[in-house]
Amino acid sequence: MAMNMGCGFLLSLFFLGIINTSGQVAENPIIWADVPDVSVMRVNNTYYMSSTTMHMSPGLPIMKSKDLVNWEIAGYAYDRLVENDKMNLENGKEAYGKGSWASSLRYHDGLFYASTFSATSGKTHVYKTKNPETGPWESHSFEPVLHDNSLFFDDDGRVYMIYGGGQIKLVELLPDASGIKPNGLEKVIIENVNLTFGEGEVGGLPGEGSQIHKINGKYYLFNIASPKSRWERSVIIHRADNIEGPYEGRGALQHEGIAQGGLVNTPDGDWYAMLFGDRGSVGRIPYLVPVTFENGWPVLGVDGKVPQSLNLPDNSKGIFGIVASDEFERDISDPKLPLAWQWNHNPDNNNWDILENPGRLRITTARVDNNVLLAKNTLTQRTFGPKSTASTLIDISQMKNGDIAGLIALQNKYGYVGVKKEDGKNSIVMVESKLDIEGEDEKQGVLAYNDLSTTFKIIEQVPIDQENVHFRIDCDFDTDKAYFYYSLNGKEWQHIGKPLQMIYTFTKHFMGYRFGLFNYATQEAGGYVDFDYYRIDKVPMRKKP
Repeated sequence: MAMNMGCGFLLSLFFLGIINTSGQVAENPIIWADVPDVSVMRVNNTYYMSSTTMHMSPGLPIMKSKDLVNWEIAGYAYDRLVENDKMNLENGKEAYGKGSWASSLRYHDGLFYASTFSATSGKTHVYKTKNPETGPWESHSFEPVLHDNSLFFDDDGRVYMIYGGGQIKLVELLPDASGIKPNGLEKVIIENVNLTFGEGEVGGLPGEGSQIHKINGKYYLFNIASPKSRWERSVIIHRADNIEGPYEGRGALQHEGIAQGGLVNTPDGDWYAMLFGDRGSVGRIPYLVPVTFENGWPVLGVDGKVPQSLNLPDNSKGIFGIVASDEFERDISDPKLPLAWQWNHNPDNNNWDILENPGRLRITTARVDNNVLLAKNTLTQRTFGPKSTASTLIDISQMKNGDIAGLIALQNKYGYVGVKKEDGKNSIVMVESKLDIEGEDEKQGVLAYNDLSTTFKIIEQVPIDQENVHFRIDCDFDTDKAYFYYSLNGKEWQHIGKPLQMIYTFTKHFMGYRFGLFNYATQEAGGYVDFDYYRIDKVPMRKKP
């Protein structure tokens, strides 16, 4: 990976980075929201970072920053990963926790490249463009699925992917990275990443999440791994003089589970590692770690730890480049949806719209479902820590019997506040899913599963006799609890139901909680609701019950 890369251009779409005029410093985490599997690079004076959003559409988000700490979404590498029943939520199938996983972001000869892989498509994907903000992205895919791959353009013109879990392999690609080179180089370069911990310490997370860099003629391969305990997440670095090896490995960081990522340098020559840490129900969140070099090895952190503060610009408002309120008011030249929004799976574009006078989002039902997890056209944004709130106003006048619409805290164990229409009458409901849990871990989350026939329970139901109702959800990630409210006038808020104990699940969803707007039918299709606004704030605006 070349460290002083060309191509200086950038147009800010929605958010200008905060300039450090107050003397405040940046604080870790850099982004207190679910932005996992980060791959970061610099092109002239602009930093770019890719991440994982799995079953969401559009996917493979590309973020940009001028200062490494205030990030905004610049675009997505794809609009729809693949057209199949899983990604389309058809025939009872789904892609929760799947879709596309860890990506690799590179810049080479005037082009941006983003690679990923997907068990849902059964392929490895490579996307490229001249401009990650405007596109278009040229798409290539090939078999097999190369797990946690790191795309790499070497100085001699050869192109590779480094990939694997536990055992790390190298495979040579075609010069345009569109596929595997016939009869090209393919070999195992590291037999077992976890042997770096010692012969008896190989029972935890197998080494994965490869990111490779070339600095001053040496190759540095970053992996995440852990010894016997799954949660002793560590950064392992292997170094070699040749991309084929032999590689020498050592532990580089073991602090609060912060691991997986890679290196980036500033125009002034300072080095950082962008990594992520598992933080319960909010998800996997990025940390920026200073790096120095000693005897040709990157040394991560300060005295072996990730510092709380960094001598970089204030990032206290930086989350609002990643999430955004929306009044659904649009100019003719505006996109229908700002980049902060993603659909839960591929949307049905014939059954949602942004309407004018006044601006509002309309979601129409087109089929019957028995669960909100199957609902088409659930529109989502990230929740964020340490505390966040989202609210909306819904016109429910055109709902049909059996319709349910509202605002959801979305994960495998979900909760929502909404309106249910039954026998011609409307009721406000607070609903919680019933979740079978396996392998609970009190600190980090659970290994859990639900199928789409999972049951849910109405915790509280309140009759309503008006056509508009406000909803709000407050998320407290210090306690991993969500609180649900409604208002009949937008001023006085009433708590409903009970707090949801949020749980991060791995074998389903595999992402932090999301706020979502939804509408689905349980009896007949064709009803619709209009969402008048979506508003977020950093802290809950009102006292909890």
